[in-house]
Amino acid sequence: MKLPFALAKRFVAGESFEDAKPKVEKLNNKEIKITLDLLGENVEDRETADETVESYIDLLKSINAAGLDSTISIKLTMMGLDIDRAYCKDNLFQLLDVARDNDQFVRIDMEGTDYTQETIDLFTEAFEEYGKHVGIVIQAYLHRTKEDIDELAELGADVRICKGAYNEPADLAIQDMDKIRESYKECTKVLLEKTDYPRIATHDDELIDWVKAYAKENDIDKECFEFQMLYGLRQDTMEEFVEDGYNARIYVPFGTMWFPYFKRRLMERKENIWFVLSTMFKK
Repeated sequence: MKLPFALAKRFVAGESFEDAKPKVEKLNNKEIKITLDLLGENVEDRETADETVESYIDLLKSINAAGLDSTISIKLTMMGLDIDRAYCKDNLFQLLDVARDNDQFVRIDMEGTDYTQETIDLFTEAFEEYGKHVGIVIQAYLHRTKEDIDELAELGADVRICKGAYNEPADLAIQDMDKIRESYKECTKVLLEKTDYPRIATHDDELIDWVKAYAKENDIDKECFEFQMLYGLRQDTMEEFVEDGYNARIYVPFGTMWFPYFKRRLMERKENIWFVLSTMFKK
């Protein structure tokens, strides 16, 4: 049985770009930047991967045609990483050719630890060719992350730092939240000091307050970084960031393959479950 999309509409902007577009325009009008994320993962056949690349290319062109202040986020497993690395790289570079031609930006999302090294390697190769048109996501909870951050900062990479969303074992990822926050802060220090424009992705007030205080203490201008949050969560906070002179960006997911993403959002906080259940019974 196919679940109704109405269940997911708090966290997912629609099943198509046309569905998501008015939501993006509304947020842009509040001076909030956007990253559009076409939902999906782990493509296992070339036909679907090729279709995904075309969908990403169409998305870049549609953003430009609509005049939206939006970049895009991609997953390498949707572009054939599970099929063949060289094939995935060709697909990625094909997309980045379009991004460069349209003065656009593509964020390579980070997936589970099975893909961490390959993702960083492919990003590094892409960064050498496309520079400012490509960025990467790094997860603070991995034991390896401090070394990865140091190396990426030396490259001058555009990095989005987040805590980490996958259920990883203790030998690969920090399990204690206080220690994850410590790692996040250490990584963010490096990014603020050594890169041009780090992307601070978190809903954690302790980390948000720390970033604000650290930037102020070290004379780091508010224009030199941005806060990022997910669609459907704390939009009022994002509007407050803008009012206070900070840059703000919301990740806006859309697409027909919304259920896995919706399920992850529900599992994160019990308040999200109650919100969805309550709206089911409203007329």
